[in-house]
Amino acid sequence: MRRIVYLSLVLLRLYFTTVPSYIHPDEHFQGPEIITGAIFGWPSYTTWEFTSERPIRSVFPLWLIYGPPLTLLRWISEGLGYDVFPLPVFYVLRILMFALSFVLEDWALHELLPVKSERATALMLVASSYVTWTFQMHNFSNSIETIIVLWCLVLMRRMKDNSEHTQFRLCIALAFLGVLGVFNRITFPAFLVPAAVQLVPHLAVKPWRAPAILLAGLLTTLVAVAMDTEYYTGNRLRLRDFFSTAVMTPWNNMAYNLDAANLAQHGLHPFWQHFVANLPQLIGPAIPLLFISSRRNTLFWSGITGIAILSCFRHQEPRFLLPAVPLLLASVDIPKRFTQPWVYAWVAFNTLAAIVFGFYHQAGIIPVQTWIVQQPEVSHVIWWKTYSPPRWLLGERNVHVNTTDLMGMSGPSMIRQLSESARCHGEGDVTLLVAPSSATFLDAYTSSTEEEPTLILEKLLQHRQHIGLDDLDFGDDGVWPTLKRVVGRRGLTVWRVSRNC
Repeated sequence: MRRIVYLSLVLLRLYFTTVPSYIHPDEHFQGPEIITGAIFGWPSYTTWEFTSERPIRSVFPLWLIYGPPLTLLRWISEGLGYDVFPLPVFYVLRILMFALSFVLEDWALHELLPVKSERATALMLVASSYVTWTFQMHNFSNSIETIIVLWCLVLMRRMKDNSEHTQFRLCIALAFLGVLGVFNRITFPAFLVPAAVQLVPHLAVKPWRAPAILLAGLLTTLVAVAMDTEYYTGNRLRLRDFFSTAVMTPWNNMAYNLDAANLAQHGLHPFWQHFVANLPQLIGPAIPLLFISSRRNTLFWSGITGIAILSCFRHQEPRFLLPAVPLLLASVDIPKRFTQPWVYAWVAFNTLAAIVFGFYHQAGIIPVQTWIVQQPEVSHVIWWKTYSPPRWLLGERNVHVNTTDLMGMSGPSMIRQLSESARCHGEGDVTLLVAPSSATFLDAYTSSTEEEPTLILEKLLQHRQHIGLDDLDFGDDGVWPTLKRVVGRRGLTVWRVSRNC
């Protein structure tokens, strides 16, 4: 029965890869936007992380992870004589994340939990977590970080369990994953501190282990720095000019995040944000089990230590804690006395969260973007009160469609922007406004009683499966009116904008 449930959860995980949900812009701007532009030649939009004077994102993990499957897709398409379109690329990336999660994440838990009963419980909890269905199926650097953390722990465990051999290949693999993890996210080492401390005596058992790890790590770092340097400067890295020309993205990233003024641009949070708000949002009913029914093993302390170190940084988002989720879920025991009610609470929590984050939260952006690419007359699209749209989904049309992201701009300012961008009614190129259906500010312009309104909004499309959780304003409007507006008027609407002139 347990195997049937587990396989059902795996199929559910696969199903969520087909749902075009959109949890956070970083899943597109930190990987696909860069790689699809390089491989398929599509115009790409790069964010400030890549365009600043001291770039903080590395292309090394992006090419290593996303490059091979997309290059293979291009070769197959060219061999068959077909053009590559953005939507198949989107699903290839989702299937890649499913494969990495199902194969590597579950495999790692098998090795880290040798006791059968503990392993079975951990696999069921991780497989039934909405975090696995949604966040882990998306192209987040945090999702990749989760896999790398687990496999570093596996390799460290293998090294500790074998004191008779130097294990050069294992040392090289550990060094490679360590460098890959740092270039992917600088927070990565935070989740390895307890395991690394335990590994130090085992390195001394075989004196060649530490030099092998250091040498392999140094060579991998040189490759990563060389790739970043060539990408950002257009010149190959030369060792004699290393310190003057090398682009060290992890160092730039660390320097950026240590400056509170930089973090203030993205939002500052109290030090307890991760423990009190973000972690409960991710694992819900498992929180009390961490205190009353958990094994205080390496996995547990790796998760707790990682969260504690991340709490030292003032900008804190729930997705930063993704590596801690399987570590902590693999450490808890479900009390036999309360098994049934706890399981009911766990199922209810993850079902509700999966519906919200997997099906509705900003879920209209990708379907609307794929609809826009099929409208040849569109020349300008203005997005308002949504997450930043992934421009790479426009493919080659990205060069012909001007995308303007107004984010949370005030209503009057947005209308002024529309008036400046809209053409006279009936003229050639089309300007579109994409906005949530819950944006009541637009009601005055869509249901105007004026005989000749200056600004004409014509509804072309409404995708009902869309809710913007950032639009919740309980403080000003109250709980029930806010829910009635955001949930009752859910959807993402596309308006054709023109001026009456």
